Amino acid sequence: MVSGHLPEPPAAAGGLPLTPEEQILTEKGFYWRELDGVKVLICRELENRGFVNGFSTRLGGVSSFPANDLNLAGFDEDSSENIAENRRRFLALLAGDSKLATVWQVHGDVIKTILTPSDIRDSDDRADAVIANLTDVLAGVKTADCVPILIGDPATGAFAAIHAGWRGTVLSIAAKAVAQLVDVYNCNAADLICVIGPAASGKNYEVGQDVIDAFAANFAESGRFLSPTREGHALIDLHAANKEQLMNCGIDPSNIYIAPFCTIGRGDLFFSYRLEKKKYGKTGRLLSVIGRRAI
Repeated sequence: MVSGHLPEPPAAAGGLPLTPEEQILTEKGFYWRELDGVKVLICRELENRGFVNGFSTRLGGVSSFPANDLNLAGFDEDSSENIAENRRRFLALLAGDSKLATVWQVHGDVIKTILTPSDIRDSDDRADAVIANLTDVLAGVKTADCVPILIGDPATGAFAAIHAGWRGTVLSIAAKAVAQLVDVYNCNAADLICVIGPAASGKNYEVGQDVIDAFAANFAESGRFLSPTREGHALIDLHAANKEQLMNCGIDPSNIYIAPFCTIGRGDLFFSYRLEKKKYGKTGRLLSVIGRRAI
């Protein structure tokens, strides 16, 4: 079950003034939860509506990316012992007795539905989103610049975790996950709370002509998400593109929360494939999770 005592949000912890960053997060609907060096970003509205949720940072782990990093996936670039310990630390901050349901992500549009506890074990299933409504499950996706999206439905208790890189965004995986929540759990899109987590932002994420062409072929007025930089290149705003997809599904814009962080611009907090793969030959992975709190 998702239960247990958790650290309080900063505003409730001793009445100390918020830092400028904490103030911005509060205005955007987020706060930091910290324990023993591990730092996790929480969406307050999802939490208030009955959902455990968290976007990991790189802080407080045992991996060398380059040192003391909370790498939560990537067994070909880190030891299984390191990843297991990092996951233990991360999940402990979210009441860690739930089972983690993840998939082998392939930048596609397949969505895995967790109907029974046995479905959780098949973490090698190729997919890029997980949906469920069980109380002892945390649906999770791994990122290191791509967009993590968490969705919770207070009316039915169903929830989803979505991995949306540029390929997944072009394939409308966020919209397809919403449609599957509606089909499988009888959700109403207007009830959904959606959270778009830290990812490469439109200020720093430059793409080439192949991505520009893919967006032009799949989005009406795709130029709204692209800012030309040089010949055949542009900065792309995947946060905005995914927000529009969610709104087009019938989700109220006031129920969509966007974390004010860029993984490329905040290497002190987050892993960035673009920045670190060339520098170190490897990069860590962040984990974004959501689950239904037991009553």
